[in-house]
Amino acid sequence: MPADNSLISLLGRGASPGQLQHVHRIPARQAVSAPWPDWVHPDLVAAYGLLGVDTPWRHQILAAEAAHCGNHVVIATGTASGKSLAYQLPAVDAVHRAGLRVVENPGKLEDDGAVALYLSPTKALAADQLAALTSLHLPTLRAATYDGDTAPADRRWIRDHANFVLCNPDMIHFGVLPNHTWWARFFRRLKYVVIDEAHSYRGVFGSHVAVLMRRLRRICAHYGADPIFIGASATSSDPGESFARLIGAPAVTFTQDDSPHGATTVAFWEPELTDFKGENGAKSRRTALAETSDLLANLVAARVRTIAFIKSRRGAETIASTTRRLLADVDSSLPARVAAYRSGYLPEERRALEKALRSGELLGVSSTSALELGIDISGLDAVLVAGWPGTRASLFQQIGRAGRAGQDALAAFIASDDPLDTYLVHHPEAIFDVPVEATVFDPSNPYVLGPHLCAAAAELPLTSEDLPLFPENTVKVLGQLVAEGYLRKRPGGWFWTHPQSAAAMVNLRADGGGPINIIDSDTGALLGTMDSPQSHYQAHQGAVYVHQGEPYIVQELNEQDHCALVRKGSPDYYTTARDVTAIAVLESLQHETWGPVEMHFGEVQVTTQVVSFQRKAFISNEVLGEEPLELGARDLFTKAVWFTMDNRTLIDGGLVEPQFPGALHAAEHAAIGLLPLVASSDRWDVGGVSTANHADTGQPTIFVYDGHPGGAGFAERGFTMARTWLRATRDAISACECDSGCPSCVQSPKCGNKNNPLDKGGAVLLIDTLLAHAN
Repeated sequence: MPADNSLISLLGRGASPGQLQHVHRIPARQAVSAPWPDWVHPDLVAAYGLLGVDTPWRHQILAAEAAHCGNHVVIATGTASGKSLAYQLPAVDAVHRAGLRVVENPGKLEDDGAVALYLSPTKALAADQLAALTSLHLPTLRAATYDGDTAPADRRWIRDHANFVLCNPDMIHFGVLPNHTWWARFFRRLKYVVIDEAHSYRGVFGSHVAVLMRRLRRICAHYGADPIFIGASATSSDPGESFARLIGAPAVTFTQDDSPHGATTVAFWEPELTDFKGENGAKSRRTALAETSDLLANLVAARVRTIAFIKSRRGAETIASTTRRLLADVDSSLPARVAAYRSGYLPEERRALEKALRSGELLGVSSTSALELGIDISGLDAVLVAGWPGTRASLFQQIGRAGRAGQDALAAFIASDDPLDTYLVHHPEAIFDVPVEATVFDPSNPYVLGPHLCAAAAELPLTSEDLPLFPENTVKVLGQLVAEGYLRKRPGGWFWTHPQSAAAMVNLRADGGGPINIIDSDTGALLGTMDSPQSHYQAHQGAVYVHQGEPYIVQELNEQDHCALVRKGSPDYYTTARDVTAIAVLESLQHETWGPVEMHFGEVQVTTQVVSFQRKAFISNEVLGEEPLELGARDLFTKAVWFTMDNRTLIDGGLVEPQFPGALHAAEHAAIGLLPLVASSDRWDVGGVSTANHADTGQPTIFVYDGHPGGAGFAERGFTMARTWLRATRDAISACECDSGCPSCVQSPKCGNKNNPLDKGGAVLLIDTLLAHAN
């Protein structure tokens, strides 16, 4: 790979001056090793030796020792720090020794042996770990993947014979726990449960998995097992507390990283403002999609192996197709060496892409976070991050993908049109000089807990002895479930008495309606799936849907049959849905008084309706047109943080009454964008409403709410970190070089009011007023 300076020059070939805002260098790290523990079987030491692991790193051994001694453990270190060896060592050692006992006593049953369960949030990561276990070539180790792609004929063999099962939370919920009697021999012997990429279990998904882990522990106890949980996590704020909340038991934490890593140069890149006019006449910034496509093409043309990360599936497809088009003008052999990778692909497509990436056949990949999580791909030289990935932990995971073989590497963060991106590209210290975020989730969310309690009662009747496993509000939620007829209370406990599956009440990864199938109307082929809540925003009639670089136009969204019919097209635009929102206060649970300003956290009802969509140009973000939509309104009962202030306070802060609506509206948009700075949320996880006179408060009010039933913990984190959050919001607005407000500071892509009115200067005065009373 070229040296740092030449690579940065290559990255920006053809770019305008001033786009490179900062360069941050992460120094190389030297290894600290430790000897193999005495309890590790010599066969396992020899197996790792054949893979080139002669001496482990100190943090691996410390974590493995703690787990071997019977402690729940979480190891929270950087990408490529060898976390897998830390959990493989105790788990594989136990499985191997049990297997040897059976070999030595052929007639002996394995019921007193040991098995292990590995859980990962993605199928790709499980497949990667299966390859790592298989490479040990231990005849006693029978590792197998048990997920939705597993052939029915293989499932019984895995239940009866596998001793290291790789699975995901979805399959544990739908396939394993409801059929636990089939898994009785496995559960009796279960000694270790590995939870990989534990930091990814956040928000509503994390809340679901936290309750699922309590159900798993309950079933294990039923069969006489008390497995040790080992978590592998990216660096996060207080990983021990988060992991303990995830599994419902205390854990020992290891955060010191003793692995080596090459130096990484991190470039902070801001696309330039163009002459194209966006909404309300504001100048548009060149899109992160277009900018990243250019940078990826530059690197691939120089044979630099690169991954470009972006949050959306549609963005990953767009970057790949645009990059291929740019490379076709340079070298006809290069477009075939660029691909997209995302969830929603069919299993055979994912496996082929992973193989091509590992082999080096692919030089460039644009990916969602599906490739962020731990997949072992050595030899990568550069990483591009298109738009803030949501958390510092995710950023560090992504930029850590390069340089895993020990070589120096390049990473670039390309700011998108977003207030948080604007803030961070000008304040790299907010990434590198502060602790990473806490992993936010809430297992006591009644909308999450209730369906899981039904599923648990269907597995085994719930008894009073089970209650300490579950959150403190479990008795209250059980009472509600009995009153609503979901459960029946008997002297022996709570019983599920319905004929239908209780597991079907739970959707781990999304809320409501089940997945939407994306179907090619011309061929009938299933192209992929989409969560139901996304459908109004991404699968409405007229939306652009991209699959493997091929754009499709949605012809019809049929929510009753859970499908969207699409047809191939060649649009030169992308689409963005617009919604309108109303909010009602149900109950204030916490509040603070800052002089004339009040801040609340509590329960709200949000009514949202997608009313239209815009067509926008790929390169410039220019609005090409807008069309109305006739979609039903959706009610959401959730939690919010809100700020109230009286008119006199705003006037004393330098505002005049005609400015109030625009200042509140602009501050609300920017605050939504900056919330991920203090909470492990994504901008699309939260929403907001502002008004100069709200019906329930009677005052000018700004609301920011969780976009999930019952809340996800993000608004509560905003309440706790309000001062830091508001200061960053104010700084982001002030740092933007636009005149009167743009998508990089106070405009929102979802705003159903067409970003009108907005007052950028008024928003700064308003937030200054809030902060003046908060100190």
